[in-house]
Amino acid sequence: MAAETNEDVKAMSFEQALDALEKIVDDLERGDVPLDQSIRIYERGEALKAHCDRLLKAAEDKVEKIRLSRDGKPVGTEPLDAD
Repeated sequence: MAAETNEDVKAMSFEQALDALEKIVDDLERGDVPLDQSIRIYERGEALKAHCDRLLKAAEDKVEKIRLSRDGKPVGTEPLDAD
């Protein structure tokens, strides 16, 4: 059931998902949310967190670092975590 109600999460940008996650945290920290609603929004928070993690990992994979020559001039790029 939670997966069905959280399908929209996949279409969110990182910023949208993070904003939604922050609202959920605020709601849960207030402590005035009924138990059944708390469970639903917690499950949505888990889906949002997983989505943010996936987007961050994808961004990290794309990040490149600049290679410098001996005299300090840029000569190209290479993967951030070259193996």
